[in-house]
Amino acid sequence: CDWSSDVCSSDLARLGSVGPPVAGVEIRLAQDGEVLVRGACVTPGYRNQPETTAQTIDPEGWLHTGDLGRFDADGYLTLRDRSKDLIISGGMNIYPREVEEALLRHDAVAAASVVGRPDPEWGEAVVAFVVVSDSATTPTIEELDQLCLDHIARYKRPKDYRFVDELPKSAMGKILKSELRKLYGEQNA
Repeated sequence: CDWSSDVCSSDLARLGSVGPPVAGVEIRLAQDGEVLVRGACVTPGYRNQPETTAQTIDPEGWLHTGDLGRFDADGYLTLRDRSKDLIISGGMNIYPREVEEALLRHDAVAAASVVGRPDPEWGEAVVAFVVVSDSATTPTIEELDQLCLDHIARYKRPKDYRFVDELPKSAMGKILKSELRKLYGEQNA
């Protein structure tokens, strides 16, 4: 295979997908891009939690996953972000993962996580929490802004940067964005 060909580059892009739906599972996207799943493998509900079940599984049996995704032309599903993490600023959807990936292009950035903060004019504004590599000099805000401007739309770039020693994580290693939102609130109180 010539890896520079269109066929191979589309195959490489698919490596980030979760693939096509498997037999016996239906997947569709809600109007907002949320991934909905229905099939025999989907739980009928949460044990002894009828309210949670009603919030998560609609009357037609569709499980609302909370994941945002898109299908390519061949039916491969790629997850973009979590719906609860979506930032809406000035009526525009901003996927934190896209901003985080732009920031991670900087050699000095070891980790990055993006959350929204309330903004009286725009609804929400993007805040980036950045962990600098141990051996690196802290990048300037101007460097990070330019990096974002080079790789994402202007309205998606962070309005505020917070440099932290580490990102709060769960026991499973997942970044706890709710803790970052609290940390931002405490720093601005």
